[in-house]
This record gives sequence, C-alpha cells and structure tokens, in this order.
Amino acid sequence: MKKLIVLAAGLLLIVPAAALADSVQLRLGYFIPRFSADVTGNPNSLWAIELDQMSFAKKDYQGSMIGFGYDYFVGKNINLCLALDFYNQSEVGYYNDWVVNTLEEGDFAFPYEYYMGNDITHSFRVSSTPLQLSVKFLPLGRRVRLVPYFGGGGSLVFWRVRMFGDMVNFADPWVYTDTELGDVDIYPVEQVLGRENGISFGWHAFGGFQFPISERATVEAEVRYHSVKAKLEEWFAGFDDFDLGGLSLTAGLSFWF
Repeated sequence: MKKLIVLAAGLLLIVPAAALADSVQLRLGYFIPRFSADVTGNPNSLWAIELDQMSFAKKDYQGSMIGFGYDYFVGKNINLCLALDFYNQSEVGYYNDWVVNTLEEGDFAFPYEYYMGNDITHSFRVSSTPLQLSVKFLPLGRRVRLVPYFGGGGSLVFWRVRMFGDMVNFADPWVYTDTELGDVDIYPVEQVLGRENGISFGWHAFGGFQFPISERATVEAEVRYHSVKAKLEEWFAGFDDFDLGGLSLTAGLSFWF
C-alpha cells in the first residue's frame, strides 16, 4: 500500500508536466541487470545466493521494459526530462543440489547426489519503477537529420522483491542415519512467503539518437544506465543491499508540440 501511495504521488507530478512538455516519448526495450552472480565474492548477496543454489541464470532476469517521458525545451541545446520506466521479471526455479523427501518429522532436503526425490522449487520476482529527473543535451540542436543526445540525472526508484514456494532452511541442520552412507546432513524444507518493497534513490545516464520522420515526430534509439541499490530491512534483512541497477536498450517514438 505504501508503494502504491507514493507511486500515485509520482504520477501526479508527471501529469501536470504534460501540459508544459514540448515533447512526449513512448519507449519499449530490454533491461539487462548488472548484479554479480559470484557468491564467493558476494556471500551475503541475495542475488548471488539465489543463482548459486537455484537453477536460475542471470539471463533469466533480463527482460522487456516500457517507459514514458516528457521533455521541456529549455533552450536550443538543452531539455529537462521527466521519465517513468517499468521492469518486472519473475522466474520459478529448483534447488540444484537438493531434493525433498518426507519423514515423520516433516519434509527435508536430501542431497541430490545420493537420493531420489522431488524438486524443491520457489519463484523469485523482482520489479522496479524508476521515476527519473534528467538534463538532456543536444549538441547539434533539434533541426538536423540525425539528432544525437546525452544526459543524466537522479532517480527515485520504487521496487519490490518477492519469493514464494519452498525454501531449504540451512540454518537448522539435522542428521539422517543411512544404512549405507552413515550419517547424512539434511535440512528442513519450509514454505516461504517473502515480500519486501521500498523506495530508493539512485542515478542514471543515457545517450542516443533521434531520427525525424516528420515535423513533429521522431524515432529514437537509446542506451540508459541505471545505478541503484535497495536496502533490505524486513523479510530479507541481513542480506547486502540489493542491486537493481543495469543497462536498458530502448527504441521509441517522440512527439513534439
């Protein structure tokens, strides 16, 4: 609810800007997260732990995004920009090295190397919505056949991390006595219903080109880099700050007023 209230407030800031905007943009693109999947170098990273233990791959969290923007023409070579982007990616994975079996005490994770059993699965979903205020520079102006631009600014990022399904509780080891293998470490399998959301500050930088297709419309291609980290303080408390940064590759349309 808190996220929805603040997001609504952000949208209310954008709507009046439309009346003053000299151009509006609609962008579609592809987002490539930058997080590290190296669990050895990042032992407390939620990203790294999930990708190390589960069947997830970093490429699974690359995905489509959509963005909207407004530009106010301050001068021939400079714009003030307000933009809102949306990214959401969810995957279901299974533990690489563990399977679940049921004992009298409940469900436990047994090493896949030695035992048959069912997969232990959960979903991991990440979403981010950066509200961005930028300064855009157009070194050649707007009235040329190819309009290069670059810029950057600050971001107010609304984010959510969710995990649903089954999780292995490695903090509570049990010992299973096997007639052939002897004592084997096993771990309880517990249901996980984890979610955390918040608002974080970051920054962004971008560059691209606009191709005029009429007096009042252009096609544009852009590369934009986002940098932001979310502090996990509730359900995922104890993990490092969650990296939401990455690179977006977009194409879109701009309409001038």
